[in-house]
Amino acid sequence: MPYHWHMKILLVSPYELGRQPFSLAHVAGLLRPRGHEVVLIDLAQGSLPREGLETFDLIGVALGMHTATRIAVSLLPMLRRKAPRAILVCYGVYAPPNRGLLEGLGVNVVLGPEFENELTALTGGDGPDHGVKVRFVVPDRKGLPGLAHYAHLQLPGGGRKTVGFVEASRGCKYLCRHCPLVPVYEGRFRAIPRELVIADAEQQIAEGATHLSFGDPDFLNGPTHALRVLEAFHERWPQATFDATIKISHILAHRDLLPRLREYGCLFITTAAESFDDTILGFLDKGHTGQDIDQAVALARQAGIAIAPTFVPFTPWTTLEGYIDLLTRVRDLGLINSVSPIQLAIRLLVPQGSYLLRIPGFPDRLQPFTEAILGYPWASLDPRVDTLQARLQSWVEHAEGEGLDRLSAFAGLWRLAHEAAGREVPQLAADCAGPHIPRLSEPWYCCAEPTTAQLARGAVGA
Repeated sequence: MPYHWHMKILLVSPYELGRQPFSLAHVAGLLRPRGHEVVLIDLAQGSLPREGLETFDLIGVALGMHTATRIAVSLLPMLRRKAPRAILVCYGVYAPPNRGLLEGLGVNVVLGPEFENELTALTGGDGPDHGVKVRFVVPDRKGLPGLAHYAHLQLPGGGRKTVGFVEASRGCKYLCRHCPLVPVYEGRFRAIPRELVIADAEQQIAEGATHLSFGDPDFLNGPTHALRVLEAFHERWPQATFDATIKISHILAHRDLLPRLREYGCLFITTAAESFDDTILGFLDKGHTGQDIDQAVALARQAGIAIAPTFVPFTPWTTLEGYIDLLTRVRDLGLINSVSPIQLAIRLLVPQGSYLLRIPGFPDRLQPFTEAILGYPWASLDPRVDTLQARLQSWVEHAEGEGLDRLSAFAGLWRLAHEAAGREVPQLAADCAGPHIPRLSEPWYCCAEPTTAQLARGAVGA
């Protein structure tokens, strides 16, 4: 396939958690200085051009999430049909595990999350050298909708902040079995140069951001690097705030750093608690226990930082009693206002290459890989659990549509769970929900099947 020294390139993001897509902006930052014409389309905010797709030399589709991939699968045949001469590229964490499917839909090139060298070669640059680390650059965000169009920060008092999104590292040191990064990075992580992170923050703050969300899989994979980034960030913009994702085990191991995070402007920490059940946590290889979650919550609150746990409540090992126990722990820890209701209704995703498949005997519980969900379907040993999960997800989508507060949404989950187990529904105390915390208007989660609302929104955008 011939390469062009000057190319017309279309980059498409099907979905990126309500954020201005870094996956497009970083590629634009690499390719535009080389003289290429680069058009950016975020399907969460707009749609593909009705005419002119045939004029593009290369079309790249970012697949950094399972939801994005599900949306892209319905999009790719149309792109192939309307742009028959274009090099069609899919890149990101979810591209290599789905290589066969993507190539069957007309994709020419499949690249993983460390795609920059190969993509540069495709566009007429130097050939890929797999021994050379990816060259990071300042993302070029021109052509994307402004930050005001994306998820914002909702403050407990009713105020809001415009949010920017930055990355200070890639990959992860850990091998949590359900994490999609693990088969790709296998315990490796890469620090992005501090000056590039600050330069990206600067351009977003110039556009009006007063809060930054760090998208690193775990912000404290490299604590020294993270602190140096924060020191520079706080020195430049002392009034700005931020949030980050940090493992439960890292909160415990680096508890001495929590006051410094707060000093530098940390409002809340997103942490993948996943479950309170130690058996399930063992299957997921999370590296923490249910009691560790309690301690992490207490440490964060003591430091003046809100904590926003995420969960994967429905797994092949979940029981009705276990699910009620999870809700009870959320209530008892005063976390109802800290947890997006959808976090309490989602199912574990088992994609191609998942380390979950290495659990002895676990593959025998799975159905054959299904392209419709890009994963291995599974069913609970107790059919009542699967019935409950479907009812809970439907309830959460209804509650969000009605604008119910988190306590009201939780009360519906609480009632449905107890009814499914044939148990009397205990009364929820009026003050059990815990403090209201700052939160992003788009709920964060991964490692789970997408909701019907997400897929429908993506289909409209496409």
